[in-house]
Amino acid sequence: MEGRKKIMVQCITSAPVEKAWKYFSEPKHIENWNFAGDDWECKHAENDLTINGTFSYIMAEKNGTKQFEFKGTYSDIIPEKLIKYIIEDGREVTVVFSKQGFQTEIIQSFEAEENNPIEDQQNGWQAILNNFKAYSEDPSTSV
Repeated sequence: MEGRKKIMVQCITSAPVEKAWKYFSEPKHIENWNFAGDDWECKHAENDLTINGTFSYIMAEKNGTKQFEFKGTYSDIIPEKLIKYIIEDGREVTVVFSKQGFQTEIIQSFEAEENNPIEDQQNGWQAILNNFKAYSEDPSTSV
């Protein structure tokens, strides 16, 4: 849709770009970081990281009161550099991976949805990206 506000979140992880890409795209890793708060979890992740491939993440409150599916279709992929996808509601998301020495900067931009305040959306997506950073830097996780 035209006229939607774009929101950007970002992080720099100490993980090299190869590891960051893998942790960002493999379901077994996505399930460990893809949630905005400690009271939520990613119960299940499926990911076909190919152009026109799809993904599906089941997000749920740990107490079982709420659950939703976040899904979309990939429109562009450049390994270890770029992921573009369209969420089921038609909004576009772009994720850029930039090698910064031995670190990786991740910049994620997305079109805002109309049901929640912009600030809440930005805070939620940033919290998820912060979880990704923490997970990718945790020495107890393995590639």
